[in-house]
Amino acid sequence: MTITIDEDNLKKGLLGLVVALVEIIQDLLERQALLRIENESLSDEEIERLGEALSDLHEALERIKEDNALENCVASVREGLDQVVDDVVDKFLNPRWWAEEVKKGELNDEEHTLPVLDSQYSH
Repeated sequence: MTITIDEDNLKKGLLGLVVALVEIIQDLLERQALLRIENESLSDEEIERLGEALSDLHEALERIKEDNALENCVASVREGLDQVVDDVVDKFLNPRWWAEEVKKGELNDEEHTLPVLDSQYSH
């Protein structure tokens, strides 16, 4: 896997990556919270505290994205990560297709470049 890095845009790219990963963790926490609420394993007080904590986290992430003009960068990272995960899951579920791609030589480094670290998002 090759990662293309524009040194002038490294700070923004890394910050965008960190924010995107925190957003993904936040999504997972929200799903887990909903499951626990549906299973009635949280008290009303715990639900209230959890809701406030997740809301505070959401506001903080939005403020960081806005203050650093990261909206497009974060969206690009999440889209790139979604594509990687989809590709891995697809290959896991269809190993024969993967073997055929390898035989054809269709796999190359360009397919695995993370676009967020390219210069297209520099300001």
